[in-house]
Amino acid sequence: MVIVAVGIKACAPAQPPADQAASPTDQAAQPPAETPVADLQGDVVIDGSSTVFPITEAMAEEFQQANPNVRVTVGTSGTGGGFEKFCAGETAIANASRPIEADEKALCQNSGIEFVELPVAFDALTVVVHPDNTWARELTTAELRQMWEPAAQGEITNWNQIRPDFPDAPLSLFGPGTDSGTFDYFTEAVNGEEGASRGDFTASEDDNVLVQGVAEAENALGYFGLAYYEANQDRLERVAIDDGDNANGTGFVLPSPETVLDGTYQPLARPLFVYVNAEKLDRPEVRAFVDFYLNPANQGLVSEAGYIAMSEPIYQKVQARLSERTTGSLFEGVAVGVNLEEILASQ
Repeated sequence: MVIVAVGIKACAPAQPPADQAASPTDQAAQPPAETPVADLQGDVVIDGSSTVFPITEAMAEEFQQANPNVRVTVGTSGTGGGFEKFCAGETAIANASRPIEADEKALCQNSGIEFVELPVAFDALTVVVHPDNTWARELTTAELRQMWEPAAQGEITNWNQIRPDFPDAPLSLFGPGTDSGTFDYFTEAVNGEEGASRGDFTASEDDNVLVQGVAEAENALGYFGLAYYEANQDRLERVAIDDGDNANGTGFVLPSPETVLDGTYQPLARPLFVYVNAEKLDRPEVRAFVDFYLNPANQGLVSEAGYIAMSEPIYQKVQARLSERTTGSLFEGVAVGVNLEEILASQ
């Protein structure tokens, strides 16, 4: 996997008023009229990333209020686990915190499953420490690599090995498991190779377990999506990151919606995706749910879940991708720093 850097410096989240008249371009990009509530029934089964879960769960809850005869279930087996189920035909939608990979695409192809790839939001992968940790509120990516690279296993075990002025105290690490897209993204962004990581850390596919672990251990450090920090910021402290590249902003930068959108929080800003089984879009309840998910009127749910809504031009291109049922992946193998809008325009 090659990291998809967030290059949207000039864009801001668009949440147009519900009563605002649509332009001809808007009308072309809007999803078709929803199926009447009385006609919608059935199940929409979703699995995958725990990072994307809060967004999809919020969408599911709102959608089911309007469509009580449709049951939307959302599981969290991790991005990799979600793709396994998706490519086996067990789910209609896969949540993913990274693009689909070549072996996963091959698995889907072998099963005769075509998919529509839809970016749905942006995230800031967030490094956190215990509130009583006053020494590691700022870290460089080189220091993160020193903690997390494979060579650190059994060797880097104390905080003062990272900086001499850090305390002589055990370094307790918490992170996602190997089925997690967050693990894949972090290891490539920090260690330079997907999956390259020390193995002697507390791992879980459930981000709430990671939150609990860091919140209960003064010497702990962990990482997960921004939403889980924002939901627990009374129990955690986020860490400012310096990637050493002045082109992305100088010095240490805290993760936030603003720093993701202005391009200064690097290299841990990333897009999030849902993948939809193209054949299952023929089912009215599946199509209606995906239309609901991408409707600009519902993008406040993205922000409420702690994530960063995409710009209006990007939403229009994503909606067009759905309307045209454009299958396959645009995001596998893209270069670092490529603008998301440019990638979507290349289809």
